[in-house]
Amino acid sequence: MAPRDEEHFRRLVDEHAGAVGDYLRRRLYPVSPADLDDLVEETLLVVWRRLDDVPGDAERPWMIGVARNVLRNARRSTFRRQTLQSSLRPAPYDPPAEENVVADVALAQALASLSEEDRAIVTLNAWDGLEPRDLALHLGITANAAAVRLSRARGRLRAALAEGEGDPKERSVS
Repeated sequence: MAPRDEEHFRRLVDEHAGAVGDYLRRRLYPVSPADLDDLVEETLLVVWRRLDDVPGDAERPWMIGVARNVLRNARRSTFRRQTLQSSLRPAPYDPPAEENVVADVALAQALASLSEEDRAIVTLNAWDGLEPRDLALHLGITANAAAVRLSRARGRLRAALAEGEGDPKERSVS
């Protein structure tokens, strides 16, 4: 920029930077000096970039308007950052459905002994109420195939439960 522009900018800073700082300080109470300095510097940077737009008869109000916009932008940025941070926080531990629903240790062990497919079809039927035709849609097979898979998975679950009935410790409730 031309030396005349630098002189004009220095004069604006000397005459109005204190008023801009006071304006921001009143709106940020309590504020750290570093935050206040950052906002004043950002305001002065905008003033420098838009030096030709500064009205000669209303320099202070115009600069305070710039400070107001800088403050609004800073608040929006803070809000967006906090929103993003809160959405990125890990959710509290939510135990699997088996831990919430199955209090019987033997049943939990029997379910755990099943294959993933058998466990899925049994729990979809028992816990989610899906009938064979619904299971068929979910699994992409025919209703007859879903009924057969469900029947066989239930049989394997009954067999696994029968194996665990011999030890009374395994029938305790958690």
